[in-house]
Amino acid sequence: MRVAILAHEKFPDRAKTAVGILRYGHQDVVAVVDRDTAGDRVADHVPDVQDAPIVESMAEAPECDALVIGIAPIGGDFDPSWRPDVRTALKRGCDVIAGLHYPLAEDEEFARLATKHDCDLQDVREPPEDLDVASGTAGDVDAHVIATVGTDCSTGKLTATLELVQGLRDAGYDAAAVPTGQTGILIEGWGIAVDRAISDYAAGAAERLVEEAAAEHDVLVVEGQGSILHPAYSGVTASLLHGAMPDALVLCHEAGRTVIHGYERFAIPPIGEVAGRYEQFLEPVAPAPVVGGALNTAGIDDNDEARRAIEEFAAAIDAPVTDPVRFDVEPVVEAIADSPEVE
Repeated sequence: MRVAILAHEKFPDRAKTAVGILRYGHQDVVAVVDRDTAGDRVADHVPDVQDAPIVESMAEAPECDALVIGIAPIGGDFDPSWRPDVRTALKRGCDVIAGLHYPLAEDEEFARLATKHDCDLQDVREPPEDLDVASGTAGDVDAHVIATVGTDCSTGKLTATLELVQGLRDAGYDAAAVPTGQTGILIEGWGIAVDRAISDYAAGAAERLVEEAAAEHDVLVVEGQGSILHPAYSGVTASLLHGAMPDALVLCHEAGRTVIHGYERFAIPPIGEVAGRYEQFLEPVAPAPVVGGALNTAGIDDNDEARRAIEEFAAAIDAPVTDPVRFDVEPVVEAIADSPEVE
C-alpha cells in the first residue's frame, strides 16, 4: 500500500506513529505531510529508515492509496488544522487511517466524503465489541512472555519490542510481537489498542492478545504502554501488565529524561528504583524480574558517551542494556534466552 503520513509540526520527535511506520512498516511511504519541515526529506531528520519527501499539505503528496495520521497527541484528539488534509485525501479517493480517540468514521463531513468518493475511514484504535473482564489466565500459556515497560510515555517501548522480536527470531526462536497500541497495530496488522478499551475490560484485552499469540508462537514480546509512574496514563499500564501476566520485563528509558514529559513537575525516580517498583507491582499477580533494558540514546551524538550512558543504566538495573536502534540488541536477547522457560 502506498501511503502519505500526516505529521504536522511534530516530525520527527513527537510523531512516533510516523517514525514507527517509516522504520518498521510494510507500507510504501510516498510523503510525510509536515508544514514545519516541508521541502526536506525524511533522511534529513531520521537516518536508517524509509526515505520520502516532506510536503506542506496533502495536496502536494504524490498519488497514494491512503493518508495515515502519524501523530499520537496527548489525549488522542483530532487537531482541527488537520481537517483540510483529511478532506483533500478523501476527495482524491484515498482511505484515511487513524489511531486517535476521535473516531473519524463518526465525523459527519468525513463520513459523507468517504461515501461520495468510495473511501474507507479506518479507526485502528477502536477495540472489539466483545471484550470482557480478564480471567487471570494469561499466566497459564505455554509461551514465554516478555513485556516492555517504561519510565514514561514515548521512551521506545514499541521500538524495543520490535527489535527484540527480530533479535529473537535471528537467534532461532519462534517469537512474535503483541501490539497493544495504534502504531504497533499499523505495523503488525493486528492487535488491540488497550488504552481505548473500557477500563474494566483493558486487562481482558491484554489477556486475549497474549492467549491468541501464544497459540501460534513460543516467545512473545508485549508492547508496553504508558508507565506506572505516569500521573495520567498509569491505569492503562497497570491493566496491560496484569492482563498479560508476563514472565519478564525489559525497562525502557530515554537518556537524559528526568521528569515526566508534559507533566514536568513529576520527577522520574532513580532508574534502579523504577525497576524495583515494576517488580513489586507485578509480584502479587505475576512475578516478573527486569531482565534487561533499552535506552534511547538518540539525544547523544557521541557513541562513546552513549555507551557510557548504557553502562550506567545497566549498573542501575543490574541487567544487560542496549540501545536497540543504535547498537546490537543481542545482549538483551541473550538475557531473555537464558531464562529457563525459554525453549
